[in-house]
Amino acid sequence: MNVLLIGSGGREHALAWKIAQSPNCTRLYCAPGNPGMLNMPERMGRAGAVSQGFAPVSQIALNDQAAIVDFCGEQAIDLVVVGPEQPLVEGLANLLRAHGIPVFGHEQAAAELEGSKAFAKAIMADAQVPTAAYGAFDDAEAAKAFIRQHGAPIVVKADGLAAGKGVVVAETLDQALAAVDRLHKPGEQLVVEAFLSGEEASYFVLVDGESVMAFGSAQDHKRVGDGDTGENTGGMGAYTPAPIVTQERERLILETIAKPIARTMAARGCPLTGVLFIGLMIDETKPSADQIQVLEFNVRFGDPECQVLMLRLESDILPVLQAVAEGRLAEAETPRWSADSAITVIMANQGYPGSYEKGSEIRGLEDCPALVFHAGTVESEAGAIQAVGGRVLAVSARAPSLAEAQAQAYTGCKAIDWPQGFYRRDIGWRALTS
Repeated sequence: MNVLLIGSGGREHALAWKIAQSPNCTRLYCAPGNPGMLNMPERMGRAGAVSQGFAPVSQIALNDQAAIVDFCGEQAIDLVVVGPEQPLVEGLANLLRAHGIPVFGHEQAAAELEGSKAFAKAIMADAQVPTAAYGAFDDAEAAKAFIRQHGAPIVVKADGLAAGKGVVVAETLDQALAAVDRLHKPGEQLVVEAFLSGEEASYFVLVDGESVMAFGSAQDHKRVGDGDTGENTGGMGAYTPAPIVTQERERLILETIAKPIARTMAARGCPLTGVLFIGLMIDETKPSADQIQVLEFNVRFGDPECQVLMLRLESDILPVLQAVAEGRLAEAETPRWSADSAITVIMANQGYPGSYEKGSEIRGLEDCPALVFHAGTVESEAGAIQAVGGRVLAVSARAPSLAEAQAQAYTGCKAIDWPQGFYRRDIGWRALTS
C-alpha cells in the first residue's frame, strides 16, 4: 500500500514512524514532512529503528490542495492520512474523496468541531454531553459584560483554531478582560466558559459515521512551567495511559460522550470520519455520575499525545486507518496495546510560547538513547539540524513503568546538545505522585 501522510510536526513524525513499521506499507510519503522523517531511523536516536518502510519527503505545501491531489495520482496513493487540523478545516478530505482517494480525516463540516468552539458547544448541547456552561459572543464588550456578571475564575477561548494557545484560564477579573482584548478578532466569536476544577485528561476514539472504537487515554501538560505553572502552550509533554481514566470512566466516556456525539454529527449530515480527540476535566470530588465534563473536541490526534500513543500501540496501525477511510470500522480488529507506559518530553525554543529566535543548531540527535520525534526543525545546506519552531523535539520512551520511561526520556533530553532549548523537568508528575 502506498501511503501519503500530510503534515510536518511531531504528531506526524510519530505517525510516520508507526506506519513505516506496517507490513502493509509499500511506500510512505510525507508532505511537507520534516528532517526527522527524511532519514528514519538515523535521526531519531539509537532507539529509532523501524522494521521496514521508507519515508521520502515531498516539498508540497500543507495548503496546496491541488498539488496534493496531483501527487496522489502520480504516485498511485492508496491512502491519505491527514495529521493536522488546518487542512481538514479547509476541506482537504472533501477534495480527496471527490477524486476517489481514500482518506483518514474528517470532511470540512465535521472538522468544525475543532474549527469553531461555539459550534462544538452547540453540538454538545444537542447530544446532551456534559460540559461547562458558556456564552458565545461576536462583540468584545458583550463578552466582558458576561465576565463581569459571572466573575472569576473563568475561561476565555478564541472560537477558531489557535494552535493550542487560544485558551486563557483567568484567575482574576482583570486577567479575563485582558484575555478578551488579546483573543478577540473582528468578525470572529469568543467563547466564555465557567471554570471547571479537577484533573485534565485526553481520550481518543476512531469514528466512521456512527461506529466508534476506543483508542486510548493520555495526559498532556499544557502549561509551560514545572508544576503546571505559566502560560498555556500546545503541550510540553504527555504520558499514557492516564491513571485517572479508569475502566469505568472509559465506559462512561464512550457511552455518554463519544457515541452521542457521533450520532448527533451523523444526524446533522456531517459524519465524523477519522479520530476524535476528547479533552476532559475529571473532578473526583463529585458524585461518579457528574465527574466527567468535556473541555473541547479536536478532530486530529493530539500533539504530544500522539507520540506516546504510537509508542504503546502494539498492533499494525494501517488496517484500522484504512477501515475508517473506507467506512468499515465496525469490521476492524480492536487495537492491541502494550502494558508498558510511554512518555514524551517536549524540547522547546527559549521564549516559547512567546517570541523566540530561529536557526540555532541542534547536535547529538544520533547518539540520543531515546526516540526523538522532530516537530520544528529544518536541515541547512550543510546538513545541520536547526530549530525553527516553538516546540522543536519530542523526546520519547516506553518502559514497564512510568518512572522508568520518564528516566529514559530525561536521559535522552540530557544527551541532546542544544543550549537554546528548554524543557519541563516534571512530565508525568501527577501519575507518579498519586
